[in-house]
Order: sequence, then structure tokens, then C-alpha cells
Amino acid sequence: MIRYVYAFTEGGRDMADLLGGKGANLAEMTRMGLPVPPGFTITTEACRAFLATGHEPDGLAREVSDRLTVLERAAGRRLGQGDDPLLLSVRSGARFSMPGMMDTILDIGLNDETVVGLAKSSGNERFAWDSYRRLVQMFGSTVMGVAGERFEDAMTALKESRSAVDDLGLEASDLAALVEVYKDLIRQETGEYFPQHPAEQLRRAILAVFESWNGERARLYRRREHIPDDLGTAVNVQMMVFGNLGTDSGSGVAFTRDPATGRPGRYGDYLPNAQGEDVVAGIRNTVGLDELKHVNPEAYVQLRDHMGLLETHYRDLCDIEFTIERGRLWMLQTRVGKRTAEAAFAIAAELVDEELITPDEALARVGGDGLARLMFPRFDTDAVGSALAHGIPASPGAAVGAAVFDSAEAVRRAAAGEKVVLVRQETTPDDLPGMVAAQAVLTSRGGKTSHAAVVARGMGKVCVCGAEELAVDTQVRKFTANGTTVEEGTVLSVDGSEGAVYLGAAPLVDSSVMRYFETGERSAGLVDAVARAMEQADGVRRLGVRANADTPEDAARARRFGAEGIGLCRTEHMFLGDRRQLVEAMILARTDGERERALAALLPLQRQDFVGILEAMDRLPVTIRLLDPPLHEFLPDRTELAVRLAAAEAHGTAPSAHDAELLDAVNRMHEENPMLGLRGVRLGLVAPGLVAMQVRAIAEAVVERKRAGGDPRAEIMVPLIDTVEELRLVRQEVEQVLAEVSKASGVPVECPVGTMIELPRAALTAGRIAEEAEFFSFGTNDLTQTTWGFSRDDVEAAFFSAYLDKGIFKVSPFETIDRDGVGRLVEIAVAEGRAARPDLKIGVCGEHGGDPESVHFFHAAGLDYVSCSPFRVPVARLEAGRAALSETEGSDSR
Repeated sequence: MIRYVYAFTEGGRDMADLLGGKGANLAEMTRMGLPVPPGFTITTEACRAFLATGHEPDGLAREVSDRLTVLERAAGRRLGQGDDPLLLSVRSGARFSMPGMMDTILDIGLNDETVVGLAKSSGNERFAWDSYRRLVQMFGSTVMGVAGERFEDAMTALKESRSAVDDLGLEASDLAALVEVYKDLIRQETGEYFPQHPAEQLRRAILAVFESWNGERARLYRRREHIPDDLGTAVNVQMMVFGNLGTDSGSGVAFTRDPATGRPGRYGDYLPNAQGEDVVAGIRNTVGLDELKHVNPEAYVQLRDHMGLLETHYRDLCDIEFTIERGRLWMLQTRVGKRTAEAAFAIAAELVDEELITPDEALARVGGDGLARLMFPRFDTDAVGSALAHGIPASPGAAVGAAVFDSAEAVRRAAAGEKVVLVRQETTPDDLPGMVAAQAVLTSRGGKTSHAAVVARGMGKVCVCGAEELAVDTQVRKFTANGTTVEEGTVLSVDGSEGAVYLGAAPLVDSSVMRYFETGERSAGLVDAVARAMEQADGVRRLGVRANADTPEDAARARRFGAEGIGLCRTEHMFLGDRRQLVEAMILARTDGERERALAALLPLQRQDFVGILEAMDRLPVTIRLLDPPLHEFLPDRTELAVRLAAAEAHGTAPSAHDAELLDAVNRMHEENPMLGLRGVRLGLVAPGLVAMQVRAIAEAVVERKRAGGDPRAEIMVPLIDTVEELRLVRQEVEQVLAEVSKASGVPVECPVGTMIELPRAALTAGRIAEEAEFFSFGTNDLTQTTWGFSRDDVEAAFFSAYLDKGIFKVSPFETIDRDGVGRLVEIAVAEGRAARPDLKIGVCGEHGGDPESVHFFHAAGLDYVSCSPFRVPVARLEAGRAALSETEGSDSR
């Protein structure tokens, strides 16, 4: 029989798949002897069974009842007991942290009878009614589906009637009346009464947490974080301890290091006379942990010691929730804390120095997405005036956008292409869509552990919290700060590193990390931490990293960023600008002589392009792709030409003979789907002299570089191959030209000839193609289009957002490699190509080569290198190292 319930004393952190992250860590802290309120965990298996059938699995109710009996004995109180009732919290706890995305219900067990008993046993009537109103509010919104705003509006109205600044200004009688208002709201909205039986409260709360796994905000968060939908959540049932018993009580969240910067120390927020939900919700501004040292020195020392013990035990930054109940410290949760990219690199390096982790472990704890964020520009603070307001720097970075005051408006404007900053008093889980859409999040309340801060850090969004100078009025969609009024649509600059907000768009400067990659200049702190991670990655990776570069300038930048060659040099980019007229002449040529003259004029220009690139990449391979796009792309737009000719005729002027000739050529070459028409190798086979001209330019550039004392290593790549016969014919022409240049110059020119695998047929016949190819390079952009039947430019705007919302895609297949379809073709081509030619060199030159998750796939598939844009080269280097570690050590690379 499947077991669904485990006491905290029975688990450990190695059981996170079954007990969820929160349950596993509660069990671990219990085993460590820390003061954890007793409880039990309902497993993720129970959740999956419930979601599959729609009802609780057989045996679950009995197991919960048995465990509750044990818990009651340990607590010395019973659930529903009239004089001194046991109260319970019911919290979600998925395998991967999803802060605020699923449901929590506190104070289970209170009803019209037990609230009186709680008031007597605690000696605090206000506390009892405050706890009861919290339960009715949470249960009503989470379990019974009443809109949370209804409860908030009732609370706001009561505070206004009592002239109370916050809920602490309400008396016990006020809260008792509020409970009745809340219960009436539930009856009006649902047609049923708030349940008075504690066992029913517990059962329904557990099922509501299960159901919240498939809530809209939880599904959106999982899509954003690439968390699988089939994991389910565990449920943790725990004895309540109370931070809202008076000034000697309180709740807080703490970090063993600064989650924004990684600086050593103890950071966190404490809120006296409050339950834990008040801290993360940001409904009142917190005080720092240092304040706790003065309020309750004994609890502070205990907390400090527990934090040190946990960081040493977990060997990482720990995120801790705690409650102090009448001076006694209780540990409610720990987990490896979410952190910014800056903090991730800094903490990894520091833990190595402290000999808590190895350099390989440090590499496994940082990632390419974070590195990319560190390369973004920052604000030039010297060039801006005084800040409009200051707050807590919760998640670093620089972001500019128009102020918006609700999630829906943020989503609407972002969908229209506008950059926005979401401004709120505090965020709630329901604001997640707006946080995803926004460039930055700005709140007037909350601290580094508030919902806005935690979620923004997890997403890599810029965030400033607790900007108390801001008086935010979401109803009239504006805020005021130090006498300045800011209305919706006003452009703001948000500096998440300094916690500052500026009016207008502040100028940007390159980041210190970008300067390091550009210049190699190394400095202490973040840059040193990044450099150490890069050195470790380069030392362990097997995959080579090249760059996609078409100019000497791009090639030189790529080399500075650590590229080991060029994996894709697109020759068509050399035909643009002033040279377009020469291409037009080649296309419009009516005789062989005219065509040859046009090609002859292009040849020296291409040769010099190749000389510059080969010089920038001296001693490193440069893979040059022969002309790929259809020729009509080098001609004016068909409609534009027709309009020009028609306008001339309408004005009675003679139409341009050249325009007429161009229109005739465009009409002649028109294709309904040109990306599947006359392009790539097909163009080379039917356009006489085109391949020969390009190969000759490459060969002569090689000769020039060799004569100058260089070591050029050009490789010639034939695009859009479908059959081995196409490649055989082109290769014969290539080798003939190379031989001619070698003979004429007296300098040997040897250029490997290979092909792009970018069509399904090529992948499926890779064994035969490898007979003629010395290397393969996967063009995954086109391979994705042709495998899925997508025209990228059309479908991304047309329906990709709907596909992502419906879960058809977890992520765009143009962003991360589709392992099941496109990836399977890659694996087939690698296996069959190497079977035919064991020394076949294989790489990838689509932009997937710079995507962190895709790099791991290419490593596992056995490729020799990835190639990506110059700015993504450091990311690819880092992830190639992490891929090597995950293969040898089984590290989690998600």
C-alpha cells in the first residue's frame, strides 16, 4: 500500500521529491535538533493521485487522522478543544521553491467556540480574534473562492472608521465584528457557511493546497521557471506558533548572506506582533534583524547560531522563516535561498575560499542566464540628478519603463511593445503576470524578503522595495514622492543595485563584467568571482565554443570574449550596402559576359572581407558559409517598385528603365515561399559562377594571409543540403577552384569542405552525406522551422503566446532546442555521420548554441563545438563547463 503521510521526525532533505522542498527541510531541521514546531507532511504522490482522479486517494484520511493524534499527544492539546485548542497551519511545499504561488491557510481549528477558549488560555482576547479573522479570510479566499479584495475592502473600511493606520490599531471588539462581516461575505458569495468543524477545515484546506498546484499563478510561474507540471506539491501540516501575541512576539525572514549582493553577514526582516504572512506580504514595513538584537537579545543569539549551523550544514546561502512566541524562538522553514546573479557568483567564490565547497561545486551553482544578466548595462549615476525616491535594493540591475499601477495594464502595454515599470504598494501572487511583463518592480512597502523581492530575484527582474517616500494610489493611478506627482505612463528609471528611482530615462554604461570580457581587466569582488567561474568552466569543458561573426570587428570581439574560432561566417551580409548594385548587376545580367564582369567586381571586395576575418581569427578555424538566401532578397521590394513605376506613369513622366528591369527580375524570381525555394546549394548549382567566385575569394584571402606570415584556417560550408549528390557536385567545383588558386599562387590552399544540416532529410541521410562532408554544422534555426512546419517570422507573433499558455510549449522551440523532435534528428545525424566518417567534426551554428539548456543537450549529443553570437560566447563557455560537470557528477543543471 502506498504511504502518503510522514512525520517530520521520519524524513530528511534527501527526500525532497516525495516530501517537497519545505517538508524535506523541516524534517532535516528536526533531525538537527533545531526548535521546529511538530507536524507532518502529505506527499507529492498524494497530490498527483488527487489531481488525476479529482478526489483524495484511498487511505489518506486515515493516515492524516493517525498522524494528527500523534501530533495532539506531542502538543498536549487537541484540535477543536474548547479550553486550549491546538491550531494548525496548512502550507504547500513543492519540490522546487515557488514562493507565494500556491496556497497557505493558518489558524486551522478556530471557530466560534474555540476562539473564546484561545482568548482565555492566551490571556489575550485581541490575539484570539485577530487569529480567527485571519483564518476566515484565508479560508474564504483560498478554499471557498471568495475574491480576496472583498475581505481587504472590509478591513480597509473598518480601519478608516476607527482612524487606524494599520491592523494593530484595531481592538478585540473590532476584530470580532470583522469576523462576522467576513462570515457574512462568505455566505453571500458562496451560499454556504464558514465551516465550524475543525476536521472539515483541515480536510478542505489540504485539498485546496492540492488544487492550487494547477492555479493560474502557479502554472505561470512554472512556465517562467521551466518547472515540470507533473511534480505536484506536498502539504505540510504543523502546529501553529504565534508571532501576534504581543510586543514580545513576532515573525521574520532571514538570510545567512545578502541575497542581492552575496555579502557575508546576517540579513533579514523582523515584524513585531505579526504572523509570518505579514512579513512576506509587505503590509507593514519591517525592521532589520539588528533591531531584534535589542528587542530580544536571547532570541537573536539563538537565531544567529541556528543560521550559522544551517549554512554550514547546507553549505550554501539559507533562507529562513522564524517566529518568536512570547520570547521563544521557533524555526518554521529553511531552504537554499533564491539569489540574484551577482550574489550567486559572489557566494560561490566565497564558499570555495571558506573550503565549504569545491571549485566544481561552485561552477554548478552559477549559470549562463545569470551571467548574461551581469553583462547588461547599468545606470550612469554621475549623469543623473537627484533620485526621486530611495528604497531597498531587492534585485539589482537597471531598467527603464513607463509607470503602470496594476498587473493587467502592465501585460497590455508590454504586449504592445512598451517597456513598463509595475508600481504597487506591495505585490501579491496575483501580480505575477504583471511582474513577468514589467522591466522592473517598485513598491512602497516591504523589504528584501517581501513577495515582490523574492519573486523578482528569482526571475532576474530589477526590483526596489519599501520606498517609503512613495504614496501610491492605485485607484487614481499615480504616486507622489517628495512633492512630485507621477502619473501612469511617466517614464521611470529603476536602479535595483542602489535602490534608487529616477524620473525619465537615465543613461546607461557598460557593466564591470562586460568590461572584463572586453578588456581582460580583472578586479576584486564580482569580476574576480566571474573570472574564477570562467576559468573553472574552461578547465573542465569538452565542448568548444565558437562565434557567429561576419565582420573583422565582430570576429575580434568574439575572440576577446573567448571564442575558439568562427562557426558561422555569413557571406550574404557582405553583399549589402554599396555592393547591392553589383549584386543587382549579376542578377540582371543577360549574357555570360555581363555576369562574369559583375562577379569579377565582387570578388576583390569579398576577398578583403575574408582577409580581415582570417586575420582577426589567426590560427583559429573560420567556417565560411556560401551564399544562402534567395537572390530576390538583394533586390528592392516588389510592391515598392510597382508603386514607383505607377507613380511615374500617373505624373506623366517616363518610368525608370532600371526600375522596370528590376521589377521584371523580381516578378520572374518571385516565390510563394522563398525560404523553401531557390536558395542555398540550389542557388549555387543553377547560378553559374557564384560558387566559384566565393571560393576563389576565400582561397585568395588564405594565400594573402599566408604570405603575410599568418596561419589562416578557412573552412567552406555548403548550406541547405538535401542530398549527397548536391554536395558532391558543389565539392567538385570547390576543389577545382582551390587547386587553380594553389597552382597560380604557388601557395598550398587546403580548406575542409562541409555542410549545414538544416533540413530533416539531411539529418535522416547524414550517413550518406558524411561520405562527402568533412564536417557538419547544425543550422538549428532552419531545422526547427522545417521540422515543425513553422515560418518563424509569422508564427511567433501569431500563436506562440497561446501555445505557451495552453502548455503545448514549455518554451519556444526557437529559444531552447526541441529535444524530442529537432533534438532527435540531431542525435540521428551525429550517430549516422560518425558511423560513416569517424573523424567527422560536428558543431551547431544556430542561436541555440548560446542557450544554456541547449548547450547541455549538445554536450550530451556528442557535438564538438557550439557557435553563437559574440555576446553569448561567455554564456556558452560557462554552460559547456557545467554540462561536463552534470555528466560526470549528475549535477542538477535545470
